Amino acid sequence: MIEVRNLCKRYGDKNAVNDISFSVGKGEILGFLGPNGAGKSTTMNMLTGYISSTSGHISINGVDILENPIEAKANIGYLPEIPPLYVDMTVDAYLNFMYDLKKCKLTRKAHLKEICDLCKISHVRERLIRNLSKGYKQRVGLAQALINNPPVLILDEPTVGLDPSQIIEIRSLIKKLGKNHTVILSSHILPEIQAVCDRIIIINKGVIAADGTAAEIANKLTNEHKMTVRIEGTTRTTEDKPVVAEALRAIDGIKYVRADMEREKGIYDYDIESDDEVDVRRAINNLCREKGWNILMLQLSDMTLEDIFMKITTGDITAIKSDEKKPDLSEYDMSFGSDNVAEEKTPAEAEESPEEAAEAEKKKEDSPKKKDKKSKKGGNK
Repeated sequence: MIEVRNLCKRYGDKNAVNDISFSVGKGEILGFLGPNGAGKSTTMNMLTGYISSTSGHISINGVDILENPIEAKANIGYLPEIPPLYVDMTVDAYLNFMYDLKKCKLTRKAHLKEICDLCKISHVRERLIRNLSKGYKQRVGLAQALINNPPVLILDEPTVGLDPSQIIEIRSLIKKLGKNHTVILSSHILPEIQAVCDRIIIINKGVIAADGTAAEIANKLTNEHKMTVRIEGTTRTTEDKPVVAEALRAIDGIKYVRADMEREKGIYDYDIESDDEVDVRRAINNLCREKGWNILMLQLSDMTLEDIFMKITTGDITAIKSDEKKPDLSEYDMSFGSDNVAEEKTPAEAEESPEEAAEAEKKKEDSPKKKDKKSKKGGNK
């Protein structure tokens, strides 16, 4: 339904989006994530045809958005972060205006009623938009995106500023829409993405850093297993904390131990990371039995979407990706100066050049001395 190939957007010397490719199938809900400045909004603006790409290809429902922008945009319903509402109009007048603007061919009365029922705004159709709450304004914005029943929905922060009950309702609505539409959902609320989306793309520094389900991405990022253990030491004081932590670190297979805050009087939680191939639970149990300690809680904790996001956007993953691209970029830059390639010295030549320079200098010094000797001999004769 959505096909993106080798998409680039450049502002002067800055690559906001650098050669990204992905596709989204029919009936799929895709979560599109990225930190501020990563190129996420730029990509969504190119998908909707709001801005053009520097290079690359975008196809919406089989239509190229640059070659046939009007036809391609007719397949898209877009809800930006700030809904495009005319606040001096009533909800009904606004939706009728958008119906005409989109040149919708569906039966007007039945179509608008269906959308209002779906978004639960039927009872506010006669009210001025300016008098609506933030949640209802967001619903009206979503309703305008659904007019003409577009196969593709692009939603940018659809639940921003909503209260918890409204967020749950919008989540349920997005899930329902995903049965008949292709949905791209952008949000900084990571639990929302994890709860709603079938697949996740994380963009960082203009490139796609991860693509897949949260579980798939987590498996690729680390082979470590996490757990939290609450252990009661012998003294039930702060003195137990370093003793227990040090003993846990000595267990084979445990890579990391962090003593967390006091959860009960004199009792602490310990966050543990171990190799996935090693089950350390029995070793922890044996250790506590030998030391006379009590295990009051042991909880396995899988990598959350927040852990994944932070590891990709602030950890070593992005550095590895950028380092991999550097050799290719340097070769690409050199190709622009191909006319001067013959003049460039190889690394071997560059290393020999100081010796050659010394020899040349020596020859220059020797040649005048020989000339002086010859001239003196000639003078004596």
